[in-house]
Amino acid sequence: MGNTVCLFGGCIPQSNVGVVEQWGRFQRLAQPGFHFFNPFAGECLAAVLSTRISSLDVRVETKTKDNVFVQVLCSIQYRVIKENADDAFYELQNPKEQIQAYVFDVTRAIVPRMNLDELFEQKGDVAKAVLEELEKLMGEYGYNIEHILMVDIIPDASVRRAMNEINAAQRMQLASVYKGEASKILQVKNAEAEAEAKYLGGVGVARQRQAITDGMRENILNFSHKVEGTSAKEVMDLIMITQYFDTIKDLGNSSKNTTVFIPHGPGHVRDIGEQIRNGLMESASAQISLE
Repeated sequence: MGNTVCLFGGCIPQSNVGVVEQWGRFQRLAQPGFHFFNPFAGECLAAVLSTRISSLDVRVETKTKDNVFVQVLCSIQYRVIKENADDAFYELQNPKEQIQAYVFDVTRAIVPRMNLDELFEQKGDVAKAVLEELEKLMGEYGYNIEHILMVDIIPDASVRRAMNEINAAQRMQLASVYKGEASKILQVKNAEAEAEAKYLGGVGVARQRQAITDGMRENILNFSHKVEGTSAKEVMDLIMITQYFDTIKDLGNSSKNTTVFIPHGPGHVRDIGEQIRNGLMESASAQISLE
């Protein structure tokens, strides 16, 4: 916007419109191109207004319904209506300050009705309300509001920290839940694996003892048939004593064992045989009593 003094003519650039006065009174609008003026009749080019879209950033500080102070950054895109350029030139001296004042008034009337979360979720509704109000008010002065963008919503620094802490605490709580579930599953699986291992170990021990029993019974039968005059009891005692000596041999050959003192002698061998026989007899008598 500016004033131009010309004696005979003036050039209006593209995307602009000129305001022509005669003796200080509005006469007509001059469209883009070259125009002749009659200075002797009092004609002159009073101003040239741009019809391009202009942008105005407005920062509004207000508070929400839950008493949180925020700064709302709005971007107002407006332009001069070509047909009403005379109103834009004569009615408003400073259109930017007027638009800013209207944005302050409308925003501070709408935002206090919303909570902070609602403001973030419905910022498009706030922009729409401001746009409708500005279109109605600024249209009377020859300006058209093209778009209003809510560029940013900036709460107070302490509120942002509190929101971040709440979010972090919620995520930590969720992580703790998942960690607890994982630990629970791991313990259950370990218990199942331990139970399965014990079961398989028991099955293996049972099979081992069954194999030993079958082998001993077969050895006793073979020895009794091949050696005449021997009873099953004598063969059993011989096998037990043989296993006793095999055990002592294994203990002596094992390099991982520490020193082990075992009473040993001819009399001790006899005692071992008697202990084995007594154990077998007690086991047999107990089985008979149960039957």
